[in-house]
Amino acid sequence: MRASIGSAQTPLARRRRLPGPPRDRVKARLLRLYLALARRFGPQAWWPGRTPYEIAAGAVLTQHTAWASAARAVAALRARRLLRAERVAATPAAALAGVIRAAGTPRLKARRLRALTRWLLDRFGGRLGAMRRLPLGRLRRELLGVPGLGPETADAILLYAAGRPVFVADAYARRVLARHRLLGRRATYEEARGFFEAHLPSDPALFNEFHALLVAVGKAHCRTVPRCEGCPLRFDLRGRRPAR
Repeated sequence: MRASIGSAQTPLARRRRLPGPPRDRVKARLLRLYLALARRFGPQAWWPGRTPYEIAAGAVLTQHTAWASAARAVAALRARRLLRAERVAATPAAALAGVIRAAGTPRLKARRLRALTRWLLDRFGGRLGAMRRLPLGRLRRELLGVPGLGPETADAILLYAAGRPVFVADAYARRVLARHRLLGRRATYEEARGFFEAHLPSDPALFNEFHALLVAVGKAHCRTVPRCEGCPLRFDLRGRRPAR
């Protein structure tokens, strides 16, 4: 069974269970954007993985590279039966780098994967399910203390591997918000994350699917040079000029 939280229970499948009338205009607008994306692109089933540890490892391996390359590295780990925390921790860094070479910068990512793995083993015995019981702010601070894990990677692990309500406000999400004048062009990652979390229901399944859908529209339309023609979010720009 796949361990992707989004594949098992997406907000698209639970639309009738979303909260009632939004309490503020920003929430209403964000939910309209979400539903438009869901109608166009359908369920995204993120993050693909058979276990929470595999999802966490994938979050490290996809740093600064395309998911297709990271997926090849994950497949190589699986082929060698290394997708368990104990086995990664027992594998020398040089040998691990050779296995994950497809993800790029293999020595660096091997160190980061081993650092995350050691933290998981020391803190939770390698079982990510235990991450669901700690206070979220404290847990996030601890995860950000692991060498090589920036906010985006840490939040991807929290959301997709541990099912915690943290929004992954990556470059695609920030670009869409900026062009729709919901945030400034120079908004930081933390500002964008806080914006989503302040105006949306604190639902990890919603955060999961919305982030994945923003990536989908970012790749298809909201590129560095935007392709607004045919974009499912174009309705939101009526009366507004998109920011560049």
